[in-house]
Amino acid sequence: MATTALKPPPGAAADWTIPQDWRSYTAQEHATWDKLFARQAEMLKGRVTPAFLEGLDVLRLSKPGIPDFEELSEVLMARTGWRVVAVPGLVPDEDFFRHLANRTFVAGRFIRRPDQLDYLEEPDVFHDVFGHVPLLANPVFADYMQAYGAGGLRSMSFDALHWLARLYWYTVEFGLVREGGDLKLYGAGIVSSFGESVFALDDPSPNRIGFDLKRVMRTRYRIDDYQQTYFVIDSFDDLLRQTLETDFGPLYAALGKEADLEPQDVIAGDKVFTRGTQAYALQHKKAS
Repeated sequence: MATTALKPPPGAAADWTIPQDWRSYTAQEHATWDKLFARQAEMLKGRVTPAFLEGLDVLRLSKPGIPDFEELSEVLMARTGWRVVAVPGLVPDEDFFRHLANRTFVAGRFIRRPDQLDYLEEPDVFHDVFGHVPLLANPVFADYMQAYGAGGLRSMSFDALHWLARLYWYTVEFGLVREGGDLKLYGAGIVSSFGESVFALDDPSPNRIGFDLKRVMRTRYRIDDYQQTYFVIDSFDDLLRQTLETDFGPLYAALGKEADLEPQDVIAGDKVFTRGTQAYALQHKKAS
């Protein structure tokens, strides 16, 4: 959730946070949340990592509809020490990383309109809270998110934000995990999307490739449609281990000497679970 703006907008604190103002939500906005929650929770059964479904309990609070961030933070703090705060939209990279490093997750407070249930370009409270918060209740993934934030702060002096953004994109937002021989969803961008929850696992179009840190950070991504490649981690423990054990300084130096890879590329050395047809991307390219 990054922006290049230098100063917080009016009404925001120096760290870009704003009051959620839970009481200002309308009945229709709460109903939109409830509809999205029920539909997506049902869709994800058998498709998402069990850790996500277990974490959904933190969103079932005393008040109906959109979660009150104060109550949500109390529940989450008791589990993993994280809290959720509202922001007016995208925040600067350094502030975003600092929040994560301090176990604070920033979330938009607005919710999409009823005619936007299936797609919204800018992250709303459903994407941010339904998509991200359940795994922040998982101790290992919660530690990964904090480690990512700390690593992001260190990356500021390496001109490496584009590489680190790819790691976030292909893990936190659009990651798959292999569990019990099956591929499962865990990325927030997938689990909060009705269509991509099906596409990411079932469609023959995208590549599904084993996670490799350097490989992921070389790979461009799609911001305007379903992904052309999904990367598959072995476990949250392994993802955290690789993040903590890697010296990112030399990795950034090595990345600077290699060409970027396109979203659809499959290269020698890839562990390929599925070599996609790319039919979906090709069709939509022609249509545009």
